[in-house]
Amino acid sequence: MPAVIESRHTITLAIDAMSGDRGPGVVVAGALDAVRDHKALKLILVGNQDELRALLRSGADEGHPRIEIEHAPDVVGMGERPSRVLRQKQQSSMARALELVRDKRAQACVSAGNTGALMALGRYILKTFPGIDRPAIAKSVPGPRGECLMLDLGANVDASADHLFQFAQMGAVAAAGKNGSDRPRVALLNVGEEEIKGREEVRLASHMLAQSSTVNYIGYIEGSDLFRGVADVVVCDGFVGNVALKTGEGVATLLINLIEDAFREGLYGRLVGALAKPMLARIVRKVDPHQYNGACLLGLQGVVIKSHGNASERGIVSAICQAADEVRSGVTQRMGDRLDDLIP
Repeated sequence: MPAVIESRHTITLAIDAMSGDRGPGVVVAGALDAVRDHKALKLILVGNQDELRALLRSGADEGHPRIEIEHAPDVVGMGERPSRVLRQKQQSSMARALELVRDKRAQACVSAGNTGALMALGRYILKTFPGIDRPAIAKSVPGPRGECLMLDLGANVDASADHLFQFAQMGAVAAAGKNGSDRPRVALLNVGEEEIKGREEVRLASHMLAQSSTVNYIGYIEGSDLFRGVADVVVCDGFVGNVALKTGEGVATLLINLIEDAFREGLYGRLVGALAKPMLARIVRKVDPHQYNGACLLGLQGVVIKSHGNASERGIVSAICQAADEVRSGVTQRMGDRLDDLIP
């Protein structure tokens, strides 16, 4: 899970406390855990003030001095159309949390809500950088020698060649300096490594990236390469990326459950499990989807973290820590500084 490094400067985050599948109770519990564990954090919970106050009072210490509440009367439903949200939900917890970032009262927004609505409101309230048509959901996935940044993971089900090119440029900026590389390796996710494979948009994006001097483009990779560390940035449209990511998370969860079941069966299994417990704990920390909850909407002029809608309390903590990491890394400032030079 991303770790918030303690510093002299407080990091203030706006939390859309009403959105998501599990309701505000899980979000409030995660927020309390996050501020207890990380002294540099201040959180603004956005939503129905009466409901949020009641949830905070129900905690063991009746709230926390580094948590405040910002009232918002409306909630964006998980199934609402983005166009309707733009017209009718300007007073929602999601919109208000984004406005707090725009107004500099918070340095980042975290929401477990409707992905399409979050992207639409983000574009409307925070705006994209010049030269960027659409934000992309980006998330680091574990590999054998570090992490790989993958985008888009669901914000754009359809993406043109120009959009894929923009995603690659943004991913390269975001990944620069990670894994010890100032020129991260960028690849397109495709159904094969041959030049003739894939949809026309992917083939055209590949040609554009091969001609670019600003991206270290290494060509196509297949789904089996995602977790092998062959690329630092993997680019695809949101449909392909979302399916690939959730398939990987499902396999990771299955393996964790199978291993735990095996070490509970019989005396021999319990003995081996006890001996292997420290090593297995390290492995689980690397692949457990809850530890990696939280993806950044790259391309917006502000830090916005999308959490899984069904995130647990532990997952909410992870998304909050991810937001703090993005703020501290200065990725939004670097994006704005460099995109003018990278995007033609």
